[in-house]
Amino acid sequence: MATTKWTIDSTHSEIGFKVKHMMFTNVSGKFDSYEATIITDEDNFENASIEFSADINSINTNNGDRDNHLKSGDFFDAENHPKLTFKATSFTKDGDDYELVGDLSLRGVTKSVKLATEFSGLMKDPWGNTKAGLNISGKINRKDWGLNWNSALEAGGVLVGEEVRLNIELQLIKA
Repeated sequence: MATTKWTIDSTHSEIGFKVKHMMFTNVSGKFDSYEATIITDEDNFENASIEFSADINSINTNNGDRDNHLKSGDFFDAENHPKLTFKATSFTKDGDDYELVGDLSLRGVTKSVKLATEFSGLMKDPWGNTKAGLNISGKINRKDWGLNWNSALEAGGVLVGEEVRLNIELQLIKA
């Protein structure tokens, strides 16, 4: 079988996350700079080879002070760990969709994660390019990667939730 290489169409993709703030609302963020290598057997995504990295300094929560705090040693420690990386160990069909399992590395710590992946199918764009759509979602506990900073609230609870919900929308272009 011939292999197919895919690249991310960054103008139609987003690497996003949400975290509870003050235990009752969510703060959303994303990474603006990232890259991936995705290789499939022809157009079949089962058992795809997937490697991904994001530039920690590109974190964007629409608040410069918060972004700088997230880049600091309290959280991602971008000076010493400038990238987060993900390398798939399996990408298997699960009904109509897929289960993506791989090693996520943040702040020098690598842990296995399991992510639900919705495959939106293949389509040609108006310029003749073959595109594929993937929606990847899951939850991780930030403390598993050493992102431990928090602040107690006067009324009880903490400022930043431990659970991080991932929502990754990818539009891929067949190379």
